Amino acid sequence: MSDNIIEIRNVYKNFKHVQALVDVSLDVARGEVLLIFGPSGGGKSTLLRTINRLETVDHGTIVVDGIEVTNPHSDIDKLREEVGMVFQLFNLFPHLTALQNITLAQEKVRKRSRSEAIEVGLDLLKRVGLPEKADSFPGQLSGGQKQRIAIARALAMNPKIMLFDEPTSALDPEMIKEVLDVMLDLAREGMTMVVVSHEMGFARAAADRMVLLEAGSVVEEGPPEQIFMAPREERTKKFLAHIL
Repeated sequence: MSDNIIEIRNVYKNFKHVQALVDVSLDVARGEVLLIFGPSGGGKSTLLRTINRLETVDHGTIVVDGIEVTNPHSDIDKLREEVGMVFQLFNLFPHLTALQNITLAQEKVRKRSRSEAIEVGLDLLKRVGLPEKADSFPGQLSGGQKQRIAIARALAMNPKIMLFDEPTSALDPEMIKEVLDVMLDLAREGMTMVVVSHEMGFARAAADRMVLLEAGSVVEEGPPEQIFMAPREERTKKFLAHIL
């Protein structure tokens, strides 16, 4: 079995006249934390969404844990059971409580009993520091609390991989740390994570590797110490100078 749980090869994606991804090739090892950063419109979110086929590609192959995502005959539902995704804007069901948001897919997709789903949900609420919010509706929660519920919902499916699409960009500054702390715990536990973010503190603390994506292409990749201390590409130096 390959040590790589995600293999991306020569991927292209166009939106009408915009080249969103241009010949992107990347591997993600089991248990690795990969952080993707770069300017707005560079293709970061598009790349993340191709991993669980929320976006299809025009050319290239993507294999996730042995499933060829880019093959239209692959069982995409099986893939999505193994890949959790946390979005920028939470995507919680507003008419369901925090606990109901976490138990719904467990019952419908994983076919767990209601009692088992509730037990898992309550354990995860403790894990993300919100046991007292089980009966609260999303409208009663802060942005940081909603994002932690969204993470708990994704974890409830026991995914092998977690995808994070700018999980803190919609949050007030004082709420960012509570979400990053949960993500740091996941990284320490060995969860495979692909994170689109400009949170460089998280990158330093948790990322095994960083990738600068601009105009749909990989500009530079390497471990955080190299990217921060000795970037090879001039574009990387300029971009970091703007955000650090």
